[in-house]
Amino acid sequence: MAIVHRIIPVGPFQCNCHVLADEATRTGVIIDPGDEAEVILDAVRDLGIRVTHLLHTHCHLDHITGTRKVKEATGAEILIHPKDRRLYEHLRDQYATTLRLFGVPLGDADDPLPIDGQLRDGDSVPLGEKRLEVRHTPGHTPGSCSFTLEGDAQRMAFTGDTLFARSIGRTDLEGGDFQAEIESIRKRLLTLDPETIIYPGHGPRTRVREEREQNPFLQ
Repeated sequence: MAIVHRIIPVGPFQCNCHVLADEATRTGVIIDPGDEAEVILDAVRDLGIRVTHLLHTHCHLDHITGTRKVKEATGAEILIHPKDRRLYEHLRDQYATTLRLFGVPLGDADDPLPIDGQLRDGDSVPLGEKRLEVRHTPGHTPGSCSFTLEGDAQRMAFTGDTLFARSIGRTDLEGGDFQAEIESIRKRLLTLDPETIIYPGHGPRTRVREEREQNPFLQ
């Protein structure tokens, strides 16, 4: 059976939240429930699925602000990479920093719930009869991860803020490392099948082949 995929841009930074569901088992995962929890939950109800895991490509506030409410509504397990735990646990501090740096008032932040498990490089997360592979791709943050899904007809990669269409993630925030990010992209993402569709944390999708050939940061 096919994997159903919905992209929901959420919050003032329009983070791409991904709802993935297996048609056969009616189970699914959510990648980056960054904000607007009710909009995300509306999609879950519309699909009629049971969400098992909330996966996070990294723990900047625009990728985790909706996590608490989605967890409370679904009971899904919260998974992050341990190297981003400090970011996750200091969500309120991130709100203050965002206001200072970008002038974006975000209101009050709910304290995050405890995580249920850790994402490690090489782990896999079940999605019905398929599995999402975890790839640790540090650089944008120390714990940045990408998730890959290989199917008979389509290969997908969810790269968060590590790799965008014709761009890469910023590395000037706390914990950022430009050289680590470039190495992550070259060794962990550009080595994927060239027709793999890349779904970044913001903006339009792209393909591995296109980024190999056209991304100015990788030439």
